[in-house]
Amino acid sequence: MARQKQTLTGRQKAAILLISLGPDVSAQVYKHLTPEEIEKLTLEISSVKKIDSDQKDSILGEFQEIAMAQDYITQGGIGYAKTVLEKALGADKANDILGRLTSSLQVKPFDFARKADPSQIINFIQNEHPQTIALVLSYLDSEQAAQILSELPQELQADIAKRIAVMDSTSPEIIAEVEQILERKLSTTVTQDYTQTGGIQAVVDVLNGVDRSTERTILDALEIDDPELAEEIRKRMFVFEDIVTLDNRAIQRVIREVENDDLRLALKVASDEVQEIIFNNMSQRMAETFKEEMEFMGPVRLRDVEEAQSRIVSVVRRLEEIGEIVLARGGGDDIIV
Repeated sequence: MARQKQTLTGRQKAAILLISLGPDVSAQVYKHLTPEEIEKLTLEISSVKKIDSDQKDSILGEFQEIAMAQDYITQGGIGYAKTVLEKALGADKANDILGRLTSSLQVKPFDFARKADPSQIINFIQNEHPQTIALVLSYLDSEQAAQILSELPQELQADIAKRIAVMDSTSPEIIAEVEQILERKLSTTVTQDYTQTGGIQAVVDVLNGVDRSTERTILDALEIDDPELAEEIRKRMFVFEDIVTLDNRAIQRVIREVENDDLRLALKVASDEVQEIIFNNMSQRMAETFKEEMEFMGPVRLRDVEEAQSRIVSVVRRLEEIGEIVLARGGGDDIIV
């Protein structure tokens, strides 16, 4: 009996839920998860030996409650969901369900902005403090944020990009204050969890969507203000696996430019797609030689592979800077005519 009452983690509950739902449904759920989430959840599922029937019923009931609450939120927002759940289950139970829901699902601040036209948002935030603008952009879809950032004055762009990159966590109180300043009615935070947003990857996603001119303006300004941050952003703008986005001519140019030892190391653990596109842009003899040499290499250190891939990425970036190749970017200045 004591075993049944033990507190389960969210991942343990998710594992039991998927086991209970069966392989077909679980397979569909997996399609919406990241590789890291799939790996962790699979390990958790593999560790489950036996599911107690009461435990299973409890977790299925909890899932049903959360799904029902999410449906209510979709229909009419947090306030509507809270009213319906309170009438059906009581105030305490309603608050418990919504508390668990809003900390893990789709109830996010600035939801109105994600549904609005970027031009409307620009008019709405352009006169606000850069930190306020950064906070709002960090919650938007990357395409929206990219368009808005491109339209803001150039003297503000790098400052806002940096603020997004170094943003860590924002308390519900500050978010609520910004929402009041912007005079928008958004979902009310019913828990006091800190919301994680911003970060370097957020600004990388934004910069990947802006036009090349805007990207250069921002990165050049960041290079002066914070060289380490600018370098970290540049590293994430194009990673080795993105080489599949280059056209054949660009890939052939990269192959000629990089060291063969680096290319062999990088391809050793590369995906089949990357290997195929690289080998297809080599002569048949060169490709066969590479494959044979890679087979004889044996095990390699991951650090050596990552360093080799990093050097190749540096070559790609240098070739782009001198106009030898073109990387896919948002905006119209990368259209080849």
